[in-house]
Amino acid sequence: MTSSADTPPVLAYWHVWTDQYGVSHQTRCKLTEFAQESMGGDAAPQWNNHIFSEQTKVIFAELPVGWVGEWHENPKPQWIIPLSGTWFVETMDGTRVEMGTGEISFGADQKTIPDTEGRQGHLSGTVGDQTAKLMIVQLTEDRWIGLQPGDWN
Repeated sequence: MTSSADTPPVLAYWHVWTDQYGVSHQTRCKLTEFAQESMGGDAAPQWNNHIFSEQTKVIFAELPVGWVGEWHENPKPQWIIPLSGTWFVETMDGTRVEMGTGEISFGADQKTIPDTEGRQGHLSGTVGDQTAKLMIVQLTEDRWIGLQPGDWN
């Protein structure tokens, strides 16, 4: 994410989603609706993008070296941000994305349908010889289930 004082930033992220046939996919998307504002007091303006102001749950997780989360759906629509290490997400369409520190994924693959190989949702795990520390922000309201790529803008 880069910007200047006069040019709003663009923030890229991976969106894991389910199509009308119950198959999960990953699409590279961008957040673009940034506005300059102060966080309060005498703080100088910064670029902010308010995409929701709903109830959330924040989880910090550490995935051990060699950890694999067998095929599963995201329990709730959720933002996942690696703080350190590298992890991967593989969707039912065969797309595999590896993400390191600061890369962002939005997991919204609820309501997938098992394929002929028994895969449902996504497969995820750590990459390399380091743990992966993640920050997860779950959207607790069901109205976010089924969010499609680009729906934030």
